[in-house]
Amino acid sequence: MPITLPETLPAFDILSKEGVMVMSETRAARQDIRPLRIGLLNLMPKKITTETQFARLIGATPLQIELSLIKMTEHTSKHTAPEHMEAFYRPFQDVKGEYFDGLIITGAPVEHLPFPEVTYWDELCEVMDWTQSHVHSTFGVCWGGMAMINHFHGVPKHMLDHKAFGCFRHRVLAPASPYLRGFSDDVLVPVSRWTEMRQADIDAVPGLTTLIASDETGPCLVDDPGHRAIYIFNHLEYDNDTLKQEYDRDVAQGTPINVPANYYPKDDPSRPPMNRWRSHAHLLYGNWINEIYQTTPYDLREIGRA
Repeated sequence: MPITLPETLPAFDILSKEGVMVMSETRAARQDIRPLRIGLLNLMPKKITTETQFARLIGATPLQIELSLIKMTEHTSKHTAPEHMEAFYRPFQDVKGEYFDGLIITGAPVEHLPFPEVTYWDELCEVMDWTQSHVHSTFGVCWGGMAMINHFHGVPKHMLDHKAFGCFRHRVLAPASPYLRGFSDDVLVPVSRWTEMRQADIDAVPGLTTLIASDETGPCLVDDPGHRAIYIFNHLEYDNDTLKQEYDRDVAQGTPINVPANYYPKDDPSRPPMNRWRSHAHLLYGNWINEIYQTTPYDLREIGRA
């Protein structure tokens, strides 16, 4: 079954041309089934790129998905046309009375700031608390995952002395986890961040389980069943050229940056990078959607009442 998207959303045409099953809202309304309601709280500057990346992954399952795009209420995007935001996004304050099977909270380019100094931090805390009664499963990505694990458990983020940047080998630590069905023991994961969460801090919190970790870049994927949440501090959703775009941007701006590790063939930026993480990205998000499908209540008003 396909993912339901507005026909005028750029991701609709992009994913259709890639062979991803997409369905218009009009056609979906004719089907006598309840689609899974998945929200995307998109905190990234390049909204269209990010919404397409996540729609591609959650739309590759055999289930019908209804994707809702959400923004922070008072935050104005500087990198996406106002017409796009007005047409496809709803502010959190307009959706907080609704219920969702799943919610993705993306990363954001604010990791250099202490959490309380982020301009929309108070509302994001409201969002995270709201998930406990209105969202069956929440997926925090990169800074979004760091924000969630900090808000719910006080786990601090730490600044790095140099950017963790490139594709790094990771070990699967909990192969029996339903989120890791089909995973290889060794996983390549794109990483792009100036901060880290430390394993010792996570281990100090009862109930948290690290599912994937790297000797070079630390914990990657953490399960938090007590809050019906998982956190990934890296970027399996990235496109082939996302790290290249970040690298080229920094070089053009004169920002000191290392060549992303293990990304370009022979570490040569003049050569096109190859995607070596796509299959595990589809596995992870497909497993997340499947786990939601298996456990979510039919009546979403029952979320959090158990």
